[in-house]
Amino acid sequence: MNNKKLIIIVSVLLVLLIVGSLAMKLDLAHIGGEPEPAEHESFVFAMDTVMSLKAYSNDEEAATSALAQAAGAINDLEALISVTREGSDIFKINSTSDTPTTVSDETAEIISRALEICSATGGELDISIYPVLRAWGFTDAEGGYRVPEYNEIKQLLTKVDYSKIEVDGNVVTVAPGMQIDLGSVAKGYTGDMVADILTNSGIESAILDLGGNVRAVGSAPGGGDWRVGVCDPLDSSSYFGVLSVSDCSVVTSGGYNRYFVEDGRTYCHIIDPYTGYPAETEVISATIVGTDGLECDGLSTATYIMGVNKAFDFWRKTGGFDMLLVTKNGNIFITPGLEDCFELLSGYADKYTVEVVH
Repeated sequence: MNNKKLIIIVSVLLVLLIVGSLAMKLDLAHIGGEPEPAEHESFVFAMDTVMSLKAYSNDEEAATSALAQAAGAINDLEALISVTREGSDIFKINSTSDTPTTVSDETAEIISRALEICSATGGELDISIYPVLRAWGFTDAEGGYRVPEYNEIKQLLTKVDYSKIEVDGNVVTVAPGMQIDLGSVAKGYTGDMVADILTNSGIESAILDLGGNVRAVGSAPGGGDWRVGVCDPLDSSSYFGVLSVSDCSVVTSGGYNRYFVEDGRTYCHIIDPYTGYPAETEVISATIVGTDGLECDGLSTATYIMGVNKAFDFWRKTGGFDMLLVTKNGNIFITPGLEDCFELLSGYADKYTVEVVH
């Protein structure tokens, strides 16, 4: 295992400990004399992160079986949509661009739904950005981080255009030289997939941490909401706030997740599809809360790139989700749907101010 993946594993394990602690600060008193459900946990390393799957049930056999099924489904999904794994549907599409490629039902569905978000956001999310990401070194490609030359970026951007991706049933066709990457929506889709597996197995309470993506299944043990920590983008080792939620996805995108520094300048991994450079707005963290995990995942990236004004204009136009944006100067902007479920933790009142945007 290379150093990059070792660092990712250690960092994510630390995050899981914090998220687990926040999620479990709940009243687990017996209800009606029934014993509180037992916790069953499974870890899966997939999609370059450590995923924690916690299910709560007193049926140990059912919980263990459901978690094993979920882990298998995650690995199967990664084998289909990994951008680097030879033989995956995405690898085949990228290796034979301009040639129709037959893919699985699941891959076709994810691509189609991702394209809907690309269209809805006017290209602020664009799943064909992969060649630019690779040029910056924000992939598994060897060579490390680098700042590409302007002309190189300009040339690569000629291959970035989600509207030139066609899905016809199970057949996907992209423009010559185009390559796609589903990393901006994959974990969100995964959370919903695992939630379905668990609920279909009789699990009514679970919390899934998929590395920046949290999926709450039902309510917390004993009733009540799950408490999900929101990472402080100015100090990613801590949480500045907590969201109390049930049966939904909470997805955060931030430049602090993956970046490098060159000549005193910081470059993050969230690339603006229009410029080919890391997104530069006042937003340093975007959190989306909603019932559709794939949509939340894609919109967390898109709204980060949009900036505050454009993101809230988009929310007013489309609706269907809630949003929390953090800016460089310490402002936290939230939609009204989060007003009663967001809590700024003690000690952060001097660092951040919260404003509800209507």
